[in-house]
Amino acid sequence: QVQLVESGGGLVQPGGSLRLSCEASGTIFSIGPMGWYRQTPGKERELVATIASSGDTNYADSVKGRFLISRDNAKKTVYLQMNTLQPEDTAVYLCTVRYRGADYWGKGTLVTVSS
Repeated sequence: QVQLVESGGGLVQPGGSLRLSCEASGTIFSIGPMGWYRQTPGKERELVATIASSGDTNYADSVKGRFLISRDNAKKTVYLQMNTLQPEDTAVYLCTVRYRGADYWGKGTLVTVSS
């Protein structure tokens, strides 16, 4: 069983930055792909970014050039550095990992971009 805990969300002004973290816990060996999604009320969950165990990354067009995903395998942690945040980035951000063929999700951390 894998547990995921996100942190780093909060209120930020437009143009600001935040760094999200998601740490996996449990008896885990060699986590596969890790990623971040976001969700707002009334909308489908949206892919933000993913990172493979090899380090290969994939980003939604809406965040390319502004967000950077990274991972620390020793710490079982995935990060999302978010720069030049805009009001449309406001959402609950959820991390996900794939481990032994199963997808696990955190409960999410709220990011609010507002002046």
